[in-house]
This record gives sequence, structure tokens and C-alpha cells, in this order.
Amino acid sequence: MSSLFTPFTLKDVTLRNRIAMSPMTMYRSVDGRMTDFHVMLMGSRAAGGFGLVFPEQIAITADGRTSTSCAGIYDDTQLEGLSRIAGIIKDMGAVPAIQLGHTGRRGSENKPWEGKIQLPPDDPGGWQVRGPSAIPYGGKYTYPVHELGLDEIKGISEAYADAARRALDCGFEWLEMHFAHGYLGASFFSPLANQRTDQYGGSLENRLRFHREAMDSVRAVWPERLPLTVRLGSDDFNEDGIQFDDAIWAISALKEHGLDFADISLGMNTDAMRDVPFDDVGFMVERAARVRREVDIPVGVSWNLGIPSEANRVIAQELIDVVFLGRPALANPHWPFWAARELGHEDPLALMPEDWSWWLRRRPKPEGTLGWPPVSEDAH
Repeated sequence: MSSLFTPFTLKDVTLRNRIAMSPMTMYRSVDGRMTDFHVMLMGSRAAGGFGLVFPEQIAITADGRTSTSCAGIYDDTQLEGLSRIAGIIKDMGAVPAIQLGHTGRRGSENKPWEGKIQLPPDDPGGWQVRGPSAIPYGGKYTYPVHELGLDEIKGISEAYADAARRALDCGFEWLEMHFAHGYLGASFFSPLANQRTDQYGGSLENRLRFHREAMDSVRAVWPERLPLTVRLGSDDFNEDGIQFDDAIWAISALKEHGLDFADISLGMNTDAMRDVPFDDVGFMVERAARVRREVDIPVGVSWNLGIPSEANRVIAQELIDVVFLGRPALANPHWPFWAARELGHEDPLALMPEDWSWWLRRRPKPEGTLGWPPVSEDAH
């Protein structure tokens, strides 16, 4: 069997393979509530063979959303949709995962296809954004940022805990805290966004205090038997921002606070990034592998891993433990099934729900009539 299709166990949770559908904001929620669209999207990917399935980042507060069309878990009216999603993912054989976060100074925007421009606080679709310091992000994010007070920071930690309780009640079994991509956690970690002079700013130790306190709040309510993970912005690709050695230290420090798994991504705390290898296949893998070696913690990574042979290689070589797929999962709801055929899996249909595979196994069929393309000649 290809390494990509071996099970992965973390705490009391076992993934049927090493393939995760990464969180992707879809701008389809109403008042923070997820809809039938999300049930369809997550359910189809679980049925397509993914081992771990996330909906989009779920905001812990109303102003933690990216836009008014994004999902939240700060109100009990939002739980019905989330419970349906967790239920369909599990029913289709995958593990339901949730990513909790707060967009901070990158919130209050309109939809990407409408310009992805930050809206002013007095716009019906906007609000006053908050961050560690009163420093606008820049670029399309131009409006003033409210610097969080100490009581507000404590309130956000409590909001993370409240969200974790709700996520558990909804049936999610894997929890990730989003501290990357220029959102609130990432901005506390980066000197580009955090110029505080109190206990949350200055030194690397202080700039990680927000993360440790939020994680402690979640760890207190999230069962020890279930994975608690973090997506960390590990590099700003800017000489004045986060450097990768900072991230290695941070993951080691968070491990002491109950971190079970590290999802390594970009800081994105500025548009002024330099020499980011966005066109390279799997360009974050070697960085994640270094975290795995030096911190002794399982890791996952996304970014350009949609080629089956490459996804299998990074698992086979024990560089990472789980492959996260975003756009490939959006493009192909049966990506794991397709990859299994490409990699010579002995029974790709075993990845599908039993009733689906039962129908597809019955009766000889002329080549190609079931609708999937022939295996590539150089696939193996």
C-alpha cells in the first residue's frame, strides 16, 4: 500500500489515511451560520476518501470573521449547521475537524470576487478591526486598527474556550487553532504587527504569550483524548518579520502547553514578502520536516501538494505526517480515490462509502464507461 493511504493515529483519533481537506473560506454563510452548501461540500469530500475534513476557519467572535458571509461559532444558533457538517463527515468515514480563529486586522472585507477590499467600520458589512497594535495591515487593508486592551485579550482567550466547548458539542474530534496568514494570532507573533511594550510585546517570549494563554484556555475544556493542533505562521518572508527559527522555538514552547500536532504555514503579516517560492511543488515540506525532527512532534503542511506521487513521497520519506489539500480538494471531490488509482492502490474503491463501492464493483464494464480517466502511464 502507498504510504499516503496508511492510517495515522493521534491521541484517540485514527485517520484512515494521511490526506486532509484543508480549511477554505467559501463566503457562503448567513449570519455566521453554515448552510446546505457546506453540508454538501464537506460530505462529498469525506465520501471521496479524505481522512480528515475541515470546513473553513470558524470565527470565535463576530468581528473575528473575514466577512459577514463567513462562518462563526459564537452563537448557539450557529451550532445546528456545524453539527450537521460534523455528522455527515463522520457518516462518510472521515474524521470531522474544526479550525477556530480570529482574523484580527485582516477582517471586515468584502468577497474576493468583489474586490477583497477592507470595508470601513461604518459600512453595513464592516466593523472596527482589532489587533495587537494600532498598525493597519496595508495594501487593501487601510482602516485604523483598535489596539486590544488587556481585558479584551483575556476575553478572546475565553472566546476560544467557549468555541471549543461548542465544537465538542457539535461532534468535532480534531481542533486546530489558526495562528497564521496575518490573522490575530499571527499578528501577535510578528514584530511587523506587534509593537506593544507590555507583557504581550517586545521579546519572542512575550509575543507568544497570547498563543499560550489561548491554548491553555482551550486545553482546559477540550478533552485530552482528542487532538489539539495549531496552524502557525512560521515565516513572514520579510527581514523584519517572523523568521523560521522563531517558529521552531514557538512550536516547542506550545508543545509544553498541550500541542499535539503542528500545521506549518506562512505568517503573511505583510504584503511586502520577498522570494516566496509559490510556484515550487511542496515548498513548505522541508520546513515542516525540520520542525518534526527538532521538536519531535507530528506535522502537516499544505501548499502545492496536489500531485499524488509527490504527496506520497513526503509521507513515505517521513518528512511530514499529514498532507493538507486546499484547492485540489475543491477541484476534485474524489482526489483520494484518483490518487489511489494513480499510485497503484490495490483497492481504490475501498476509500468510498460501502454502498457506493458496492454499486461500482458490480458487473464487468467497458473501459472508461464509469467516468474516470485511465491511469496515467507514468503514474508509478
